[in-house]
Amino acid sequence: MNRGNLFIISGPSGAGKGTICNHFLNDDDVYLSVSVTTRNKRNEEIEGVTYFYDTVEGFERRIQDGKMLEWAKYGDNYYGTPKDIVEEKLNNGINVILEIEVQGAFKVKEQMNDAVMIFIVPPSMKELYQRLLDRGRESIGEINKRIDIAKGELKKAIYYDHIVVNDNLKDSVKKVRNIIDERKEKTNLISRLIEELE
Repeated sequence: MNRGNLFIISGPSGAGKGTICNHFLNDDDVYLSVSVTTRNKRNEEIEGVTYFYDTVEGFERRIQDGKMLEWAKYGDNYYGTPKDIVEEKLNNGINVILEIEVQGAFKVKEQMNDAVMIFIVPPSMKELYQRLLDRGRESIGEINKRIDIAKGELKKAIYYDHIVVNDNLKDSVKKVRNIIDERKEKTNLISRLIEELE
């Protein structure tokens, strides 16, 4: 069995990366990585689906033991990607998608150099602003902060392997699916050629 491939998906808030990733939830060959957090579980959330929940002490022990691919602290809570589950899925031939911020993406890439990095962008900054406005979740001040963060993230997008413009959701999902399938084809071909040499 060939090892699965790791895909990192990033993009500014409002670009639609979460919506794109959720389209792969029911695909047998794809696992959408679930983060570990130390924040309290909300009533509607499900352990192992929304997040894996841990104590601060437990999370810090994971960090010390090298069990986190990447992690960050927001306010009083930790969030991060559990290494063991990602490795288990990859070893079982399952492709893994990590939907993470730019900073975390580069941390993962340092440890797993063969990870394929995909950056989701809106068709324009004007469109991004409108999407954030339409969500109705943030104040104008918060939206402007997100736009400033987006500018910094976009400067890092040049270092990603693929950039997908999310102007049409169906097309964007198809583009990401094609990237996953092309990588699998390459991996299978190289594995077969190496086996022939052994």
